[in-house]
Amino acid sequence: MSTQRCDGCGRRVRVGGGIGDMWSFETGSTDGLTLELADGTEHFLCYDCIEALPDDEEIDADHIAALPAADD
Repeated sequence: MSTQRCDGCGRRVRVGGGIGDMWSFETGSTDGLTLELADGTEHFLCYDCIEALPDDEEIDADHIAALPAADD
């Protein structure tokens, strides 16, 4: 299983596919997405952080930096 750190909370989340899954035969979906924001930056965010973003604003890197760190 491959993991990637969320740019918002810093938690390591599962990334499906790739060489890690080929050897372990583990299946499952990715627990986040890479988003390209209006300011031209790209950020990998877990689904919890995506849900925490405001719905009524244009999201930029400042919104990502303001996300709270994970407890774990």
